[in-house]
Amino acid sequence: MRTSLGILLSLMVILGEQVASAGEAYARPDLLVEPVTLSRPRVVKEFVILDARKRGPYDEGRIPGAAWVDAAVWAKAFKDGKDAAGWSARIGGLGIGSDSKVVIYDDTSFKDAARVWWILKYWGVQDARLLNGNWTGWKKAGLRIETGKPKGPTPAKFTAKPLSERLSTKKRLLASLQDKGLQIVDARSEREFCGIDKEKNKRAGAIPGAKHLDWIDLIDKPTQRFKSPGQLRKLFQDAGIDLARPTATHCQSGGRSSVMVFGMELLGAKAVSNYYASWAEWGNADDTPIVVPPKAKKSP
Repeated sequence: MRTSLGILLSLMVILGEQVASAGEAYARPDLLVEPVTLSRPRVVKEFVILDARKRGPYDEGRIPGAAWVDAAVWAKAFKDGKDAAGWSARIGGLGIGSDSKVVIYDDTSFKDAARVWWILKYWGVQDARLLNGNWTGWKKAGLRIETGKPKGPTPAKFTAKPLSERLSTKKRLLASLQDKGLQIVDARSEREFCGIDKEKNKRAGAIPGAKHLDWIDLIDKPTQRFKSPGQLRKLFQDAGIDLARPTATHCQSGGRSSVMVFGMELLGAKAVSNYYASWAEWGNADDTPIVVPPKAKKSP
């Protein structure tokens, strides 16, 4: 009874959002999966489900059948995107085959799930999606949670083939500063962009000419859903970001910029790459130009 009520409430929320967004639609709605949709028996069996939360919460309870993916290990293992053999084994070990459909969720506003999503797409997984609402949405809908010792995934054969156009490098960005071939989008916080927060880098600031949009602004934090198409379009427009231009996003280490790549593709952008090495490389190199933009004035 409780589960049925949860599903009903979730459907009402989704219907309300659809009514509120009348006339709006994501250009790529296929990049998202709704919790209620994923819970349907005929749908869930079509997907490999990946839980990108920390191991403890995963062991305590998870979406039924979800396999755990260590997002921290993936973050460090990607490096320059050239270890095809290693990634073939790593991705196949999660039960992902060449034709698999994958959906990923986390509890960090997609920062980890989107990184996993982007890495999967880079290595050639054609159908990878994010769970709109994340773990929060699944629980709020009252959907079934699996507890107890998880069953490990059955390995599948996967041959990783890099899609080089999805990855930008320092060399490519340096060239773009001359030929203006790329629009650069900085997904870090405003304090990082303006050089106020140096973090652990030798230098702080921004890449010359970069547009700034904080990755977290794409997410409605209480519901863990991506903002409506209209809201996202306005965010990009206000930041001066052209969805039709070839773009390279970056942050500090590739995770937040993966959320930005996803958000731009959700609205139909077709040539978005991730400068995965990001500020951890640019801010610590000796041959990279840096500017310090003024902090934006907040409206009263």
